[in-house]
Amino acid sequence: MLTIGCSDLLDQRPQGEWIQGDESGGGSFQSDVFTLYAKMRGFNVTGGTTALAVHCFRSEDAEKGSTASDGAAHGKMYDDFEYIATNGLIAGYWTGNYELIILANKVIADIEQSEKEQGSLSDGDRINKSEAHFFRAFAFFNLVRAFGDVPKIDFKVNKAEDANIPKSPAAEIYALIDADLTAAEAHLPKTWPAVYTGRLTWGAARSLHAKTYMQRNDWANMYAVSTEVIKSGLYNLNTPYDKIFRESGENSSESVFELQCTATPSQPGSNEIGSQFAQVQGVRGAGEWNLGWGWHTPTQSLADAFEEGDPRKNETLLYFVKTGEDPNTIEPNKPWGERPVANASVVNKYYNKKAYTDPTMRATYTKSGHWYNIRLIRYADVVLMAAEAANETGKTGEAMEYLEMVRARARGGNAAVLPKVTTTDPAEMRKAIRHERRVELGMEFDRFYDLVRWGVALEVLHAAGKTNYQDKHALLPLPQAEVDKSNGVLKQNPNY
Repeated sequence: MLTIGCSDLLDQRPQGEWIQGDESGGGSFQSDVFTLYAKMRGFNVTGGTTALAVHCFRSEDAEKGSTASDGAAHGKMYDDFEYIATNGLIAGYWTGNYELIILANKVIADIEQSEKEQGSLSDGDRINKSEAHFFRAFAFFNLVRAFGDVPKIDFKVNKAEDANIPKSPAAEIYALIDADLTAAEAHLPKTWPAVYTGRLTWGAARSLHAKTYMQRNDWANMYAVSTEVIKSGLYNLNTPYDKIFRESGENSSESVFELQCTATPSQPGSNEIGSQFAQVQGVRGAGEWNLGWGWHTPTQSLADAFEEGDPRKNETLLYFVKTGEDPNTIEPNKPWGERPVANASVVNKYYNKKAYTDPTMRATYTKSGHWYNIRLIRYADVVLMAAEAANETGKTGEAMEYLEMVRARARGGNAAVLPKVTTTDPAEMRKAIRHERRVELGMEFDRFYDLVRWGVALEVLHAAGKTNYQDKHALLPLPQAEVDKSNGVLKQNPNY
């Protein structure tokens, strides 16, 4: 599925919406697989405040935003680390990811049963099974990072009590993730025909595998896998940074895994074919500026982190004025020259420009931006993973070149900004790569988990004013409702 402005939209196959007789992508299990794509972009997994709170609010670069009273309990929970096991968003995150896992388990088990009965699998069903393995790995990766030890439900659930099992150690969850991604890599194609733009590929599975090694600080495997993706030649950094997050930049040459969202005249704001990703982050204003809820907003700490003249700053921060202020006091936001006006009561200074929608599309469909694709893995992330792993394995010169690939694209031909980092000192290079991850991937999904894996979360968050953070806050409490209904099988995380 391509962007809605394309004339051939009706020739695309919506992910999450089954079209009768659609077998060309391969396999009789494709209906369930398309449902996995729909669940992946769901509110509690990637598309809404739930995922943004768990992944993003806890870093020093993002905060809840909106007004002080709107979702105040969630601000305390995630911005201020006042964890409460009954918080609704962690319950949604847990449930959303396990729903994805349980459907993936069903697809895997049903395909394996079909193979037993038929004696073989079609190429299409082999791909369908690989997609299910990827989705299960993705959801377990979400859960193990957020909660640590979790129940390893890797079987078909026929009745609810089947899933009432104790937690497995995080190491066992990662072993399952490794096995799932290895299985996915074996059969996912490297590319798809345009009719299936956005479907999972070998590169997506391999890149997610690199991210899981990154979270474990497994430098050798992280290096091997990320450089393999680079050497495949499937992706590049040719898309200008100011185009990546615009509708015209969807599914660009650096898109490794991007969730496809769309709108149509009959479904202009539907979660069946789109998501609320842009809506929950849109400008909280009135009239033409009622673009959304105004959640997940950049902090001044992030704004101050960009080097002088870094063009990425203005592609990460969306500038606005409040009701009653003169719009001419701010420069118009590129590329559409808009000066948004937010409610006077909002507490944030910026909005996330990486969720900023095209005004023409707003006028055509709704102001909610349901058509806006969710970028989950970009090639720049893969290149920076290679840079970090190279540096940590004694290949600082190679790390320098990978780092320069990202900075060269960011400077956009302006040699006066973002000079090449030429240090050969591993400690200095480490600092430079960590900085680059912050500014290149600002307001995306990994900053908090970067701080945790580097062992600097306490230091960095306290310096940024988030002084409630303690090491125990690296892991969330399990949803209390899940603990209670398990009748003692599921044990709450320590300290909660």
